[in-house]
Amino acid sequence: MDENDKNIKLPYFGIPKILPYITKYKKKMIGMMFLGCIVSGLDALYPLFNRYAIDYFIGLQTLDTLGIFVLIYFGVLVIQVIVNYYSTYWSGQMEMDINHDLRNASFNHLQTLSFSYFNQNNVGYVHARIMSDTGKIGVLASWHLMDIVWNGSYIIMALITMLTINMKLALYVILLLPIAILLISLFQPKLIAYHRNIREINSQITSDFNEGITGARSIKTLVIESLIERDFDKDTSNMRKTSIRATRYSAFFSSVMVMMGSIALALVLWQGGLLTMERIMMIGTLSVFMNYALNLMEPIQWIIETIAALIGIQVNIERFTKLMETESDVADSKEVIEKYGDTFNPKKENWEELNGDVEFRDVSFQYPDGDEMVLEHFNLNVPKGTNIAIVGETGAGKSTLVNLVCRFFEPTSGEILIDGRNAKERSQLWLHSNIGYVLQSPHLFSGTIRDNLRYGKPDASDEEIMKALELVSATFVLEKMDKGLDSDVGEGGDLLSTGEKQLLSFARAILADPKILVLDEATASIDSLTEKAIQNAIDTVIQGRTSFVIAHRLSTIVDADEILVVDDGKIIERGTHKELMRKHGHYYDLYTRQYDEMIVNTIGNEA
Repeated sequence: MDENDKNIKLPYFGIPKILPYITKYKKKMIGMMFLGCIVSGLDALYPLFNRYAIDYFIGLQTLDTLGIFVLIYFGVLVIQVIVNYYSTYWSGQMEMDINHDLRNASFNHLQTLSFSYFNQNNVGYVHARIMSDTGKIGVLASWHLMDIVWNGSYIIMALITMLTINMKLALYVILLLPIAILLISLFQPKLIAYHRNIREINSQITSDFNEGITGARSIKTLVIESLIERDFDKDTSNMRKTSIRATRYSAFFSSVMVMMGSIALALVLWQGGLLTMERIMMIGTLSVFMNYALNLMEPIQWIIETIAALIGIQVNIERFTKLMETESDVADSKEVIEKYGDTFNPKKENWEELNGDVEFRDVSFQYPDGDEMVLEHFNLNVPKGTNIAIVGETGAGKSTLVNLVCRFFEPTSGEILIDGRNAKERSQLWLHSNIGYVLQSPHLFSGTIRDNLRYGKPDASDEEIMKALELVSATFVLEKMDKGLDSDVGEGGDLLSTGEKQLLSFARAILADPKILVLDEATASIDSLTEKAIQNAIDTVIQGRTSFVIAHRLSTIVDADEILVVDDGKIIERGTHKELMRKHGHYYDLYTRQYDEMIVNTIGNEA
């Protein structure tokens, strides 16, 4: 047995965890199963029509009841078509309903998880949980269930009919069923292992596609097209070889099942022929047994294949439930949710106005996936309207402080106070609604400029939007676009330059009129001329607001009320620009180095 086969689990272990999503549609499911039984029952009737036609019309050479026969036959056919339509329609509808509920539930749950979850799980992994796994569960609860009901009903109806007509001949066919089931059971695990490998390889190929598209610019600038092509060819070749093996094995398996059907047919012809020659059985009755003998093997094969598919879907169920059972590292207490509401059901009538006082009180912090303390017994009092600048080398840990202020992470020990109260005593949504955050790498959503800016304030008027754009000197972005605010920004804002995207994201943050403003190297992607204009805007909008500015260009934060110098995740210096320059420490070195580089660049440009 293949190593993969040893890990196969029975499907019902995980099914109870998804039952709430399925039983929601139990009436539709029962109706779907009932119609499936009718369809399979009608399928099992057709050989009896053949029997009557052969024994009566051909055997007795009369057409007396042909009109009634045709009428009944087509009546059954019409009923079958109608019932088959509704059973198929309900199955498809149920699949879509369950997919909708599972995907909404998983996507909404993702919105409640903290940053650490996304740090530890890549986009492809999360995407597969929401789309691929939920899709397979939807198929399980609709089509796979329908397959079992339809094929199981057909087998039962066929066996009952054969036993009723001629028990001895029926037993010849029935005796072959355990052999067929045994053969299918022996072949099926190997096929499962092959198809599982194919799915894994396909996931890798999908990942290759993703990297080839999203990393196209890097691939071309690094001139590694041949390397990427080689890796992709390796995966597709592996897929080809595995798929061919699976196809060869499946072809052999199908041939064995055809052979079993042929053996059953041979036995029926042998024994039934003898009975017909002895006039114990009529030819029409023999045709019924021949029809069932040929058609019984396929439903059995389908049922076992469906059960095998259910076993495979167990993996999808486990991965989905694991996502849904993942708890956020940052979560509101029941008491807070009861008073302030949650992310999707806020009770804004209970929200207090945020002033902007922030205090770190004996805070120590270690990232959930880290081994060392980033902050230890850190204290900082930031009164309302204070401008705090955070500087340091790349990778020094400058974002840690603002992540804690925004409650994207919780302190390992100690507490962070907002307006004198522990941040945990009020909801995350309340806090986030009062924070404007401008990232170093701006992200715009697909849609128009107006749509993107209104994410900052959904009910903002065009006048308010234009005022925010003017404040950050971004009106020129509209002027270059054909449709102004209705201009499409492209996927991820690809139709705009990085600087233009940054300006729009800055306007979006300002539009919300936040009490706390966080600028995470917000001017790093903007040219010097635009930086000067936006710096003037920053000086204006931070007035009266508590602001945390992570800065790479130190010339932009010389007027900050306090500068924190971060190195290796620790605060090594703090003070005003003048105080830190007098110390001739780490900040002094950073500032003078940047100043010298600026002078050299200026002279070089003039030359």
